[in-house]
Amino acid sequence: MSHIYIEYQFTVSPIEPGVEILIAELGYAGFESFVENETGVQAYIQKDEWNEEILSDIQVLSSEEFQIDYHVTELAQVNWNEEWEKNFDAIEVDGKCAVRAPFHPEANVEYEIVIEPKMSFGTGHHETTHMMLQHILKNDFANKSVLDMGCGTAVLAILAEMKGASKLEAIDIDPWCFENSEENVARNNCKNIAVELGDASLLDGRKYDVIIANINRNILLNDMACYRKCLDAGGELYLSGFYKEDLPIITACCNTLGFTFVDNKERNNWIAAKFVVSLK
Repeated sequence: MSHIYIEYQFTVSPIEPGVEILIAELGYAGFESFVENETGVQAYIQKDEWNEEILSDIQVLSSEEFQIDYHVTELAQVNWNEEWEKNFDAIEVDGKCAVRAPFHPEANVEYEIVIEPKMSFGTGHHETTHMMLQHILKNDFANKSVLDMGCGTAVLAILAEMKGASKLEAIDIDPWCFENSEENVARNNCKNIAVELGDASLLDGRKYDVIIANINRNILLNDMACYRKCLDAGGELYLSGFYKEDLPIITACCNTLGFTFVDNKERNNWIAAKFVVSLK
């Protein structure tokens, strides 16, 4: 599939938490993919969705706390699948799970996930996705109902089904991720995953045993109360997409809603934390 994209290359100082805040605001503005680097982040939006005032509501650009510079490039017609074939290496998690593309050789592991990532977040390369895969590998998902919120490629939902989850919903606000997730669910012969396009407003009245949310700090804090309403006592919540310094505010928010912190993983200053709904 080919699209014309506009690429913004942002240089951000200080890089933490500047890049995280910038990505969150750009996501709300319609940017659909981000590649973090040593100096900042590259952000992509389809030309059809772009306008010259696209950055006018990005508040962090005018913040005195950060120095952010950028330049803009219109990319020619790009076949993103071909680009991924050049740059996407298979990964292995804890010797138990492999995430690979169709053009990679098969892996000799217990859980093998085949995805065509396109422009979606969630190849397993990013620290947050890697750690969430580790959490799923470590914990019991047998016969559980699971929500993968901000599913990206649906890689987390796919592993959860492989671990025995019986009913899963994968939700993303990005149409590209929705389409990609449906393709990956079918590619991995998953039978129990329903993919939906939307945000936390879809969750009203729904119940799950487990919620997985790998998004970003601001959206997690905004939607935490929705997650709580979907979980009964003993329900599990796995959160990632934020930095180590954000763990106290995430934990405080969870505590006020009746969650108890269980443990967390840390990888290059990124955090993936587990919480449970306190038993009354």
